[in-house]
Amino acid sequence: MASSEVERQPLRLALHVAAIGVVFGDIGTSPLYTIRQCFDPAVGLKPTTETVTGVLSLVFWAITLVVMIKYVVFILRADNKGEGGVLALTALALKKARSGSLLATAITGAGMLGAAFFYGDGILTPAISVLGAVEGLEVISPVFSGMTMPIAAALLVSLFLAQRNGTARVGALFGPVMTAWFVAIGALGIYGVVQHPAVLAALDPRPGFQLLMAGHTHPLALLGAVVLAITGAEALYADMGHFGRATIRRVWISLVWPALILNYFGQGALLLYEPTAIENPFYLLAPEILRVPLLILATMAAIIASQAVISGAFSVTSQAVELGWLPRFRIRHTSARESGQIYVPQINAALMVGVLAVVLGFETSSRLAYAYGIAVTGTMVMTTCIGFYYYYRIAKWPLIPVAAFALLLLTVDLSFLVSNLTKVLEGGWLPIAVGISIVIVMETWRRGRKLLAEQFLDGAVPLDTLLRQASEQKIQRVKGAAVFLTANLDVVPTALLHNLKHNQVLHKRVALLRVSTEDTPRVPLAEQLKVETLSNGFARIEIRHGFMQQVDVPEQLERCRTFGLDFPPMETSYFVSRQTLVHEHSSKMPAWQSRLFILLMDYALGPTEYFQLPPNRVVELGTKTEV
Repeated sequence: MASSEVERQPLRLALHVAAIGVVFGDIGTSPLYTIRQCFDPAVGLKPTTETVTGVLSLVFWAITLVVMIKYVVFILRADNKGEGGVLALTALALKKARSGSLLATAITGAGMLGAAFFYGDGILTPAISVLGAVEGLEVISPVFSGMTMPIAAALLVSLFLAQRNGTARVGALFGPVMTAWFVAIGALGIYGVVQHPAVLAALDPRPGFQLLMAGHTHPLALLGAVVLAITGAEALYADMGHFGRATIRRVWISLVWPALILNYFGQGALLLYEPTAIENPFYLLAPEILRVPLLILATMAAIIASQAVISGAFSVTSQAVELGWLPRFRIRHTSARESGQIYVPQINAALMVGVLAVVLGFETSSRLAYAYGIAVTGTMVMTTCIGFYYYYRIAKWPLIPVAAFALLLLTVDLSFLVSNLTKVLEGGWLPIAVGISIVIVMETWRRGRKLLAEQFLDGAVPLDTLLRQASEQKIQRVKGAAVFLTANLDVVPTALLHNLKHNQVLHKRVALLRVSTEDTPRVPLAEQLKVETLSNGFARIEIRHGFMQQVDVPEQLERCRTFGLDFPPMETSYFVSRQTLVHEHSSKMPAWQSRLFILLMDYALGPTEYFQLPPNRVVELGTKTEV
């Protein structure tokens, strides 16, 4: 083996261990509640050889078809320059769709729905994972009966309060803990299967189909419980940019998939010879002496699964802001080395309130399971739809095989989605309400920003007019440099017009600056800055960045020296427009949507903080705009 390969081995191992901790926490904690939920009274099943084998068959083939074949084999190929997730896939698909077309609108809508459902998952996953783990206390001793809910709530509050410190220190423990978790649940599964190897008959898909058609169960209710086994599959795709396609595939195939299947089959084996264990088959599968250590490990795994979803919500928020789908939020970087480690205070607070409300309202993981599947299956349906478009239009795969395979996957996804829609009254309304609310916010923000841009262009003054006046020396110039932020480099920014109107002067050096977000995750440093020098001290500057990057304007302006432009920090002023919006009765938006947009504008982070401008060098000029 070459020396360079030997040196890379520890780094590769560390990457694989880190991926185990971050990517697979959600799906890895599903055994805590999935089998128990499949035999919930609402499903109508009692543990018998026929029903246990059928349930295990459905679980096995759901994981194999959805997670293994759909995500690991195919969807992971659909990367946006190495990045994954429904928003990265949406941005990639929009490249081939004409702006404003019906197709572009459909792709945007699908992306918004996928992102909105992810927030619903962000509320439900911490609640059900931690509740499912802490409920093991009742198995250990009846003394803890009734105490699981307050203990779970206390753990979750601590988790959310710890977010401001970043995940770097805790993250170092994620990989080893989750590795121990998968080894432990796999070993328990082997322990159960060895005692009753007849459960291996569930590898055949026929028992699952026969159970669905048998007539002594509610098929949709059963599928709604089986889907709990594949929650977290979207994380494999969303975290691809952090660890790479190859790493996620290796870890899934070599450790996570076998451990999950073994544990599910082990729980099934337990139920075959001890049907009363359906009370909590996960914990009762372990020998009594191991249940306390297993409870501790399960609680740690549940917290890690929750952390991964919370961090994912922060990332989705950052991406949605850069795509122009959400108002600017205050985003804090919690690591000097890892750009992906961020903290969004407003989202953290909203998630904490939502999670605590869910824990207090549902109290047990079994009741919460009724609400859980809709958010997950909704995102999966959107990913399948956009993924079909990607393979046909972008990857250029033949239409017929792509359409046939997409139809198969969509049939599976829609079956799970429809099965979960039957649980709307029992709690499924929650992720639907969250998803619809977020889509309304996203579409209102996107539409309002578009209308403001159209209004600005209607009364805009061409930049050439101002350059001509400056060349004729009709405007007095003062020393220093002025940077005017604008969305259009061909017209005079509103802040510049107001400065001329009130102060009647121009600086010696004037730069019109546009910060634009590309439909790619990251823009290389060499391609981020574009400078065009104009006459009479004017310049046009464009800073381009990806939707997974944040921009530091002063830092980028320092690089303008290579283009012959100098912006000394103590001689440069930044001019920004501060818009005051009022509702107009003739607005193109409904009154409720117009007022919502005004509220969002008031709530949005200002350009000074968002673009990291030095506060003592910023001049804000107010304008009043009707929407």
